[in-house]
Amino acid sequence: MDLHDLKLKLKDPFPIVVIETHDERRVVELLRRATFEDRSLGTLRIWSVAEGLDLGLGDSSSWQLEGIETRSAEADLTDPLEMLKKVKEQLKNAVLLLPDFHHYLTNPAVLRLVKEIAQQYFVNHTVLVFVSHAFEVPAEIERMCTHFELSMPSVEEITALVRKEARAWSEASKEKLKGDTQAVDLLIRNLVGLTEADARRFIRSAIHDDGAITHSDIKAVMDAKYRMLSSGGAISYSFDLADFAQVGGFAKLKAWLELRKPFFLDAGKSNGFDLPKGVMLIGVQGCGKSLAAKAVAGVWGVPLLKLDFGALFNKYIGETEKNLREALKSAEMLEPCVLWMDEIEKGINSGQDESGTSSRVLGALLTWMAENRRRVFVVATANDIEKLPPELLRKGRLDEIYYVDLPDRNARQQIFAVHLEKRGQPVAEFALEKLAERAVDFSGAEIEQAIVSAGYWAHAQGEPLNTEHILREIDNTQPLAVVRAESVASLRHWAKGRTVSVD
Repeated sequence: MDLHDLKLKLKDPFPIVVIETHDERRVVELLRRATFEDRSLGTLRIWSVAEGLDLGLGDSSSWQLEGIETRSAEADLTDPLEMLKKVKEQLKNAVLLLPDFHHYLTNPAVLRLVKEIAQQYFVNHTVLVFVSHAFEVPAEIERMCTHFELSMPSVEEITALVRKEARAWSEASKEKLKGDTQAVDLLIRNLVGLTEADARRFIRSAIHDDGAITHSDIKAVMDAKYRMLSSGGAISYSFDLADFAQVGGFAKLKAWLELRKPFFLDAGKSNGFDLPKGVMLIGVQGCGKSLAAKAVAGVWGVPLLKLDFGALFNKYIGETEKNLREALKSAEMLEPCVLWMDEIEKGINSGQDESGTSSRVLGALLTWMAENRRRVFVVATANDIEKLPPELLRKGRLDEIYYVDLPDRNARQQIFAVHLEKRGQPVAEFALEKLAERAVDFSGAEIEQAIVSAGYWAHAQGEPLNTEHILREIDNTQPLAVVRAESVASLRHWAKGRTVSVD
């Protein structure tokens, strides 16, 4: 598909093609195949500052450099300015690949020559191809450029790559590769979004360390993938998270996620249906929204990325939006993953700032949410609905908006059990029903804190923790739902009819 699309791109009436990728080797391979299979594209030439202009590829009839064999005797063709002068004067019917050329476009003379060569396109039929890991097109030549994006290897291609590397290792070591099917499937799934070269490197690393593909390899691969693709401090990463067994309640959300899990993890099973986009969790503070976001990643077996809006903001106009786009691009490259936007209303709100940065960030985020086709599942959490822009709540931005209320008696009982077990306490020895009955209007966080405080009290008394210690702490606590009863009631009123309950 890339080869076909690249041929079409080279035939577009644009004299400059820009390719942003780390996989330069693949670009060279595709250009060689394209110019070999379709001679109307012209001859491929490659220049680099280290080697100069390569005249040894294919037919050299497009060159009219008198007295020159494979390198110029008259001019130093490792110099970009001299090379471009020769290209402008003498190169016809060719594709000229210029790797890492963005370094030289800050030179006005170099930029001017590039522009003049591009202006001669309909006479000389020479296409300039810029390839770099990042390329910012100067305004002077922006309208002369078209962009080409390399597709990443598909699941099928990565599967074939794993099999190929496994065979190569077995033949070299005379041993059979060990591993279970689930670990291999997870490895393949988590290599999606990488270039072929990077995927091969990670596969070899997983195989060669111990002759097996295991679950420990998955975490190592994802850690390395994050280090390679992350965008500074705007996104934090964690893997191997807890599942929903550690979250009390949330029955409806758990069922909703279970239905969509196979579609999200294997896009091939979607049968034309859209991939799950994400959910928003709105509710009272301390009721488990953040824990639920972590649990989504844990139960699906994918990494959790947390977007820090504070790290995005920059005093220079346009930089904040650029930082957001780079962070979202990193998330796409780390697919499949869960992207957690905690307390999103604090990063994006409907208030006006003097520079308009918040509105531009909101616009950039909404555009990405509408256009995203990658396996990046958004979990946005919010406490204050008054600060949420209405555009963000519109149907279609995310799949569903859930309201997380204070836990009911059954949920409170589960939460007590989870936190007691987490601290190594014999759950069966505690009167969970009595505790749940007494802790009316307590959030999950407040229940946990009651257990923690009771533990300190029990230790001070020289006694093992028991039900009475926890009841004492419950009686001494004024929950947030009581302290801020009006705001909790207002939130419940707003959520009724607008959201779906998690239970």
